[in-house]
Amino acid sequence: MNVPAIILEQLGGRRFIVMTGSKDFIGDKDTLRMSLARNSSGANRLEITLNGLDLYDMRFYRRTGGKFNTKTYEFSPIKEKDIKIYKDVWCDQLEELFREVTGLETRMPRVIGINA
Repeated sequence: MNVPAIILEQLGGRRFIVMTGSKDFIGDKDTLRMSLARNSSGANRLEITLNGLDLYDMRFYRRTGGKFNTKTYEFSPIKEKDIKIYKDVWCDQLEELFREVTGLETRMPRVIGINA
């Protein structure tokens, strides 16, 4: 299994994707990048990288621009603004930090013992 797939599994896998609305997953050697749904932090991108200490670095950021103007025939420049950066995160902290920053739930709560 490659590193981006492992990162996604540690976030919650398909449950994470369904619950958060994340999409446009891109993985390379040791990084997973994704687009985020609208959330309370204003971040629209997340990058998680495996660092040399076998821990993760998380970068929540807002990316804007890169659009083509049909009147002037020019591209607007891409701008990135860091929202929150975490260094040396353990794998069991990924979901917690994601919820803390975005306000999005990563798991569906289980309801047990409801008498209808």
